[in-house]
Parts: sequence; structure tokens; C-alpha cells
Amino acid sequence: MPVDDKSVTVEIGLNAAIVAVTSRSPRILAVSEGQVDSRDGLPFGPFDPALHRTFETSLRASVEQQTALDLGYIEQLYTFGDQGRHRSTGEIGKHVVSVGYLALTRTDAENNARLAEAGAHWRDWYSYLPWEDWRQGRPALIDQLILPALRLWEKSGQQDERMGLPQRRTRMRLAFGLDDFPWDEERVLERYELLYEAGLVGEAVIDGRAVATGTPPIGLTMRHDHRRIVATAVARLRGKIKYRPVIFELMPPEFTLTDLQATVEAISGRHLHKQNFRRLVEGAELVEPTGMLTAATGGRPAALFRFRRQILDERPAPGLKVGGR
Repeated sequence: MPVDDKSVTVEIGLNAAIVAVTSRSPRILAVSEGQVDSRDGLPFGPFDPALHRTFETSLRASVEQQTALDLGYIEQLYTFGDQGRHRSTGEIGKHVVSVGYLALTRTDAENNARLAEAGAHWRDWYSYLPWEDWRQGRPALIDQLILPALRLWEKSGQQDERMGLPQRRTRMRLAFGLDDFPWDEERVLERYELLYEAGLVGEAVIDGRAVATGTPPIGLTMRHDHRRIVATAVARLRGKIKYRPVIFELMPPEFTLTDLQATVEAISGRHLHKQNFRRLVEGAELVEPTGMLTAATGGRPAALFRFRRQILDERPAPGLKVGGR
């Protein structure tokens, strides 16, 4: 048989969406390639089975090399392998399949200095997904920018219906909580993919999957499909905090209940009623008082708490059910 000169080399890569909460904002660790590509990207490294036995050990090594950061909690998200997802100049015949990971960590001044030296920086994840931040109420850009553009996109979708594909209107209602559907903070990936298909994010135009619209690209554009990985990570974490105590991976060893509430709000993108939240925390028995007070809040001294680790042996799903599905 003739040899196929159009063979494609497949490379397995590893991406990490590393999350921290600082100044009551959820952050994603981003790296850039400077003059090559100024857009943010996620820490990335190829998997070399000759050097590492598992994906996870390889990822930890790559992240430490790129960012000088040691990862704590980590879990695998999804495998991203769409054709054309990792286009780069000079990479014809090469296809990169990435295994995405979610990692949680804490930051301090020393870590941030090391990150800066490594060319990495923390970015508020709502700069990538601004429609997801409902802490101050429904974001104005949804009604002023996103929905008008999506309604124009919806009108051009009759062909989808003839082909038996889901109606665009139905997808819009589910994703953005229209008509009788409530807003579901866990549908992060569905919302991003809808905006991608409608050509409302910069990646869709760069990838050649959509023509430029009259609407300015919404949110910061990232390299390759890294913003899709970020959306997947945000959705996973928003769901995870409801049945596992992973929120404490983002907290210092001792904290006030106000700080805990602000961290949960930062991740979920929702404002929580103070008294209801405290009843929820007390009922879940996730924390215990340290017996110490702090005056760092600037007002009356506040009680300090810590994570009550015994809960892991007492209940199979100890989380903070703060709403959603």
C-alpha cells in the first residue's frame, strides 16, 4: 500500500487551571509567551512517559518548572482533543490532545514573587467569563450585549432545526436562565460554548469557526482552547463545593466566617445572605472555633475558625449546598 504522506503526529499535553482566591476574587494562574503570543494561556507541558510514570506527576513537574509553584489539591477534568484546537505556526501535521486538570492552591507574597520571576501572573477568572459574576446582581452586559447578539444568531438557525439539531432558543433559555428557567451557576461551559458558536468570543474568529460579528469580543481571549478549559474548571469547582469540602483548600488554616462566605461567593458567583450562610455552615458542621479572635477586619474583633477534618470520616458528602441544581 502507498505511504500516506499526510500522517499526523499526536502529542499528549497537560494543562492546569490553577485556582486561588485573593482579595475576595477568584484567580486563575496564567502564563504568556511574550512577543510570540501576548494572550494568556494556562500552564502547559507535554507528557513524556520516559520521564514520568503518570499524567499527574508530569503535570506537577511542568507547573513547578514554569511557575515555581507547588500544587496541592488536583483532579483531572476532561480530555480536549478537537481538531485544530492547538494551532501554532510551523506545526502542520501535529495534533495536540490535552488532558485538563483543576488545581487549588493558596497564595502569599513569597509565592507571588516567585510567580512573577517565572513569567506567570494571577488573573481574575471573571475577566475571562464576565457574564458569570452575579455577586452584585445580574450583569448588565447580559441584557445589553449578549442577549441581543444571541437573538440575531438565533434567527439564523432554521437550518439547525431542519437537521434535527437542538433549537437555539432552547439552548439560550437553559444556558442564560430565560423565560421560566432559573440561572444555574454550574452551566458555565454551556454558556461559553454557546457564545463560541455565535462568534461572540475572540477564539471562535481566530479558530476560523465563526465570522466576526459587530459585537466586540466578550471577555479576555486566551490561547488555543484554554478559555474552554477554564470554563470547565469553573463549572467543576462550583459543583464540587456543594458536596466536598474543597473550599477549604483555598482558605488559610484559620479564618473568619466572613472570609469563608466571601470565598464561597467568589467561586459560586452568587451573593449569599449572611445569616442564612452561617446557619448553613453551622448545620453542616464543617468548621470549629479556635477560641481566638482577630482585629484584622477593622471593626469589632471577629472569631477565628478552622476546618473540622473529622467531618471527612462522619459524612460521605460534606459540602456547602449553596444553590444550583
